Amino acid sequence: MGDIKQAGRLRPAPENFLSAEQITAVGSGRRDFLRKSFLAAGAALAAPLAARAADGDPDILNLPPWATSLGLPVATNPYGMPSKYESQLLRRESPGLTRVGGASVSFAPLQGLFGIITPSGLHFERHHQGWHDVDPAKHRLMINGSDPAFLKKPKVYTMDELMRLPSVSRIHFIECGANTGLEWGNVAVPTVQYTHGMLSCSEFTGVPLKLLLEDCGVDYKKARYVLAEGGDGSAMTRTIPMEMVESGEVFVAYGQNGEMLRPENGYPLRLVVPGVQGVSWVKWLRRIEVGDQPYATKDEAIHYIDLQPSGLHRQYTSIQECKSVITTPSGGQTLLSPGFFNVSGLAWSGRGRIKQVDVSFDGGINWKTARLEGPIQNKALTRFNVDWVWDGKPAILQSRAIDETGYVQPTYGQLRKVRGTKSIYHNNAIQSWKIVEGGEVSNVQVL
Repeated sequence: MGDIKQAGRLRPAPENFLSAEQITAVGSGRRDFLRKSFLAAGAALAAPLAARAADGDPDILNLPPWATSLGLPVATNPYGMPSKYESQLLRRESPGLTRVGGASVSFAPLQGLFGIITPSGLHFERHHQGWHDVDPAKHRLMINGSDPAFLKKPKVYTMDELMRLPSVSRIHFIECGANTGLEWGNVAVPTVQYTHGMLSCSEFTGVPLKLLLEDCGVDYKKARYVLAEGGDGSAMTRTIPMEMVESGEVFVAYGQNGEMLRPENGYPLRLVVPGVQGVSWVKWLRRIEVGDQPYATKDEAIHYIDLQPSGLHRQYTSIQECKSVITTPSGGQTLLSPGFFNVSGLAWSGRGRIKQVDVSFDGGINWKTARLEGPIQNKALTRFNVDWVWDGKPAILQSRAIDETGYVQPTYGQLRKVRGTKSIYHNNAIQSWKIVEGGEVSNVQVL
């Protein structure tokens, strides 16, 4: 069985077996500086070791001291923490990406995670003016209308009152609209933590927004949009179409992965809008207003919009389209020897369930259908695996997802024909990882 290790430095690659026109290499100048910074930050620990002969390994033949002594008492860690040997599996900030730490990003270590649930402590962060640990006893949620005719009974709810109401628990992914944004024009960063790490998936618990609006006497015929307002210093506000609320999918959440939300994720209350870019999942939610038209707030009129080749912008393009990425092996890792590998990754779509994932080992020339691991849920991450025997020769690994609507994840060439190369948001192009004869894995783009 082949081994994988995490590389701190990548050696120059041998001759590519795809043409130079098909592959885009790492850029220069500022992108080179970013790449070196990201490499210095590190990534995840090693993947599985190969099997050893049982009669020649002292670590199995000789009992270690911990196997013959009394362990730590039960109450040593009242709140469980990861092993000290997993201390390198961390969220990592983006060096040089933002000037102010309070308006920055920390990326989830996708290369070191299993299954589809992101541990709360490793959930990616994106803040516009820092995070706060808010006293739930003092937090309030107001629901009102921009016109009295839209809502009969405006109300203010305490957290205690919200937590008494009927609740739902659902697993959904959340992805920042700028995830993979650095890669629009060229390869910019080396590892999957930084190319795709503004992505997480959790079980959220809370109250359907539809229930709250109906409790306040909403008039669905007149009120066709919702404005969600956050309580942090950036006054984050986002427009949500009422159709999403009426479907029952949108809810106000206080729980995440079986416990209360973490402060960095909006404690004590946030909005959950499945399938929609993360900026609409407003944290520290303090107000919901219903109206009859989009609000065009500052965060949706000049931010989170898509620059087109014509010079025009697309606005309200909030759905996260079908996307996938191979997480192991991925950039920054090294295959230590030829042999069998389980190639693993994640797929997701803001329009529903994942139907199929195909994997290529030759840069998109040939494809093999991967195994989808259950549960396969609506607007949630789906784990895929595929068997691969590496022969020690150069390879380019790709994954291509297809969702239940029939949408097929595009190549960079296909996406750029429509969107150009100067966008920031909503990059769902196929990701490529190049493996050279020495086993090092790096980020490339196949057009």
